[in-house]
Amino acid sequence: MNSPEALAAALGEAGYLADEDLATVAYLARAMERPLLLEGEPGTGKTALAEALAQVTDAPLIRLQCYEGIDATQALYDWDFGRQILHLRTLEAAAASSDTNALEVETTERSLFDERFLLARPVLQALRTTPSVLLVDEIDRADDEFEAFLLEVLSGWTVTIPELGTIRATTPPTVVLTSNRTRELHDALKRRCLYHWIDHPDLEREVAIVRARLPEVAETLARQIAGCVQRLRAEPLLKPPGVAETLDWARALESLGAATLDLEAASRTLGAVVKYREDTVRAREALTRILAA
Repeated sequence: MNSPEALAAALGEAGYLADEDLATVAYLARAMERPLLLEGEPGTGKTALAEALAQVTDAPLIRLQCYEGIDATQALYDWDFGRQILHLRTLEAAAASSDTNALEVETTERSLFDERFLLARPVLQALRTTPSVLLVDEIDRADDEFEAFLLEVLSGWTVTIPELGTIRATTPPTVVLTSNRTRELHDALKRRCLYHWIDHPDLEREVAIVRARLPEVAETLARQIAGCVQRLRAEPLLKPPGVAETLDWARALESLGAATLDLEAASRTLGAVVKYREDTVRAREALTRILAA
């Protein structure tokens, strides 16, 4: 994949339809070995792009799900204390039963911190796996300290484990960060990344996405679903449906054997599209108007 067009074509074969701008920024992120920061409403395909990149590059997808309170330990590495204690007890038992008696302190300590007891978390896994795709999902949920830690790792592609030394990626992983913009990220992190905002697709692209991901769904039904979702997004919903909900709705209707989107079928399967009680009431009211248009 030596051009944005080639990458777009490969993503398309994997069922992910990237427009020209998105394919270009994804191509450049890989070519320039820079992280790609994707922002946009939930369900617009940010996570799916990382999954598709892993598929088309035949690389493992390593996912780091961010949340409030996450720290470097959850992202980088930890020590398996349970196994370390068992190892220590084994050494003590062996020393007690031998004629050579006492353990050497320094040797014992070194043996407790070797690779056998290292629990590699997603960031360390990605640095040690070549090639790989590291998805840092919903970075906006993490706090400032974690964002600063991540910036340091992404700047140097190295981590230092005091007991083992410095680990450097031979080839930087493809890194995709996603944000639903629940808070603004720091400028320093944005400067390190290439940036792209993913918006909801227009009607034709959404129909194409449904057909690419769910070829068993007929063109007519796919167009009706996409059109209805586009109209629902214009309603005052707490959470407008994303592409993920469009695909879920198509799967639900296809599972029920629906050939067309009528009011009865739409009402029965509305739970695939809206996820709040208030939105269910508003969407149900809007369906009569939308489907009659």
